[in-house]
Amino acid sequence: MGRMVDMIRQSAVPPNMLRAAAKGALSVAPAEMVEILVVLTQNAVFGEQARLTLASWDEKACLAVASDPETPREVLEYMVEPRNRRPSIFGALLENPSVPEAQLAELAATAGREVIEQMLGSSRVLKSRSILQALASNHELREAETARIHGVLAGLPAGPQTTEQLAEGPEPSPEMINAFLTEHAAEIAAEEGKPFHVIGGIEETLVAEAPVPTSENRAGSAAGAAPAKEPAKKAKSVLQKIAALSVGERVQLAMKGNKDERFLLIRDGARVVPQAVLESPKLTDTEAEMFAGMKNVQEVVFRSLSSKRKFAKNYRVQRNLAFNPKVPIDLAINMVNNLLLSDLKHLSINKEVAETVRKAALRLFVQKSDTRTK
Repeated sequence: MGRMVDMIRQSAVPPNMLRAAAKGALSVAPAEMVEILVVLTQNAVFGEQARLTLASWDEKACLAVASDPETPREVLEYMVEPRNRRPSIFGALLENPSVPEAQLAELAATAGREVIEQMLGSSRVLKSRSILQALASNHELREAETARIHGVLAGLPAGPQTTEQLAEGPEPSPEMINAFLTEHAAEIAAEEGKPFHVIGGIEETLVAEAPVPTSENRAGSAAGAAPAKEPAKKAKSVLQKIAALSVGERVQLAMKGNKDERFLLIRDGARVVPQAVLESPKLTDTEAEMFAGMKNVQEVVFRSLSSKRKFAKNYRVQRNLAFNPKVPIDLAINMVNNLLLSDLKHLSINKEVAETVRKAALRLFVQKSDTRTK
């Protein structure tokens, strides 16, 4: 880090030099100049000029900064922010290991079409379970893209210390499971004996879990070799295991099973089973966010997510519920009240959701905009 940027951080630079810095007119290395400009974006007097300078800064220099793992995190985070993002350098940011996965996952859940397409073309994204799961909850995703993501997720190795495993909560105690079974004994008894089925159909699940075609397996097929089928076999195996269980056994699996089992059980046709999934202490925030955006689950999933304190405080859960056209109107409108201004704007023009929800979003957007301008 150069001495000039240190002095600027310490407010030890006179105003005329700060003015020159905000215009990018200092004789320092390009990477340091970018860092100085990012620091100055927080300056009350010269912040706006610094932002304008950065927006038009040399693309080649920005690309070098975005690609460099040694670039300070403050600079990388500034470049990733939606209001500052430049499409021409975003691909480099996606591959830069110094850009936190958590930031990319947060972006993936709310990104527009251009970012979604760039993410699906990123080798780093396609190897990251957390980013892919967040992307799978994005309401802008197309059906083929959703199927592709689930296929990639099914094929990812489940190492002993993955980020997702570390994020999981504790195993449920026998007392917790027995308490749920006792509380819902009547519902479980009423469902016993009914045929097992998955909302959306088993065929849809197998397609969603199918492997993504690659140049390697396409070449293998052309040479007469069978393409890789392990992910599809894995999905079928999990389905067969679950289908052989009674409703009571599926409830227990919902509470103590793994993420692949929860992904299927959240779509169980027996209402009590997805309720058990949401009671599992192992359930992660990323899974809850994904469930909130799913269109092939029962209404009880949406209502449980909105009412549980743990998930009601999660902004992405609330956002995904508001944008999900399958969520009941009364529930969606309650979620609208908690949305940020940018999301209210997008929701107000989203033709997939009910007109009542769009109007509520527009009304609140206008109110909040007026408040900001006063």
